[in-house]
Amino acid sequence: MPESSRLWGENLTLAYDQSVISRDLGISIPDNSFTVIVGPNACGKSTLLRALSRMLKPAAGAVHLDGRLIGSYPSKEVARRLGLLPQSSIAPDGITVADLVSRGRYPHQKLLKQWSRTDERVIDEAMDATGVRELADRMVDELSGGQRQRVWLAMVLAQQTPLLLLDEPTTYLDIAHQMDVLDLCAQMHREREYTLVAVLHDLNHACRYATHLIAMKDGRVAAEGNPRDIVTADLVEEVFGLPVRVIPDPETGTPLVVPADRRSRGERHGCREAGPELDAAGTEARRTA
Repeated sequence: MPESSRLWGENLTLAYDQSVISRDLGISIPDNSFTVIVGPNACGKSTLLRALSRMLKPAAGAVHLDGRLIGSYPSKEVARRLGLLPQSSIAPDGITVADLVSRGRYPHQKLLKQWSRTDERVIDEAMDATGVRELADRMVDELSGGQRQRVWLAMVLAQQTPLLLLDEPTTYLDIAHQMDVLDLCAQMHREREYTLVAVLHDLNHACRYATHLIAMKDGRVAAEGNPRDIVTADLVEEVFGLPVRVIPDPETGTPLVVPADRRSRGERHGCREAGPELDAAGTEARRTA
């Protein structure tokens, strides 16, 4: 078992029917980290998250949770240890926001004691944290995409698991609400010592919020570590096929990825001929031949 990891996978082959997405994949989520998985479309990010949450059974290899094979736990026990916000969630017809959020308490319900004041308090806190309390009596299917996303996040928060897996949690949100959700995730990681794993498309958001970054390409891990240590122009071009410059974010000092001007790519290769590349510390990076 990897050190300091409650959730890890070894020798994973992940596939849908006969289509193999990843082969011999090894992954370990550091405890108490805010891990973000990035990579181009169809590289296996969401597939990996589904395997880690037991929604997809590996064709080979195994996922471990708290020292046991994840498949050895009853479903309700997994739900007490690990929460998942899928990429696309569909609410039952005619359900209110409050009722949907309350379903996050299901793993904690006992046969003879179905509801408690603790459940009420946790639901209220989850709705306050995600800004959906004023929507409590609204039907979920009447909400905008961004509102629905925040309601689903509230339900996952109400589950109160020490591990949270979030598949594109900022989908459908405008820039202000994207930052609100990511700030909330960072706060939970920092103050409550949650372990979070999120798939994000925005590389700059990933660099700003992640304490551990996993960059995937073609179903494999191309690089992982602290974004300040691994995010370089070479890595971004290798993974995304995009010439960029990496400079320090003026607000946080984390890596900020600036794409090359597409109009000038025919005249020069990326940004490298236009001046020195900057690493996350703002110093001239060593070029590779």
